[in-house]
Amino acid sequence: MQKLNFPEYSFRFKSSENKTLVFDEIRKKFVVLTPEEWVRLHVVQFLLKEKNYPKSLINVEKQLKLNNTVKRYDVVVFNNDGSMFLIVECKAPSIPINQITFDQIARYNLALKSEYLMVTNGLEHYFCQMDFESERYVFLKDIPDYK
Repeated sequence: MQKLNFPEYSFRFKSSENKTLVFDEIRKKFVVLTPEEWVRLHVVQFLLKEKNYPKSLINVEKQLKLNNTVKRYDVVVFNNDGSMFLIVECKAPSIPINQITFDQIARYNLALKSEYLMVTNGLEHYFCQMDFESERYVFLKDIPDYK
């Protein structure tokens, strides 16, 4: 897999039916290794190891209902009270990050009300803090560490 703009992390791999699988420690199972999954796994390790978020507050690849349609988020970090702290939208490294990507995560966040957003393709990372009063997001250099 492609080298990403994250620190080096170690992962467990195995082969099954001519596919490479990688272990996702949040979902506690092996999943098919795709370029987007590679990015998602690195994001989770970044949140755990660099930002010190507890594994118990991180959720990966869950469905949510948004305006009567079912969507799927990549990574979410919750606050201790169960509210959303951070939503992460992951794209494959070959997918450029553009306004459409930000519009997608902003639409999700209208329902989810997360304080922070992260968009990454593994090569470029963008961090935002929501300003709910103005209904806009403010770009940041990084997301906060876990307190």
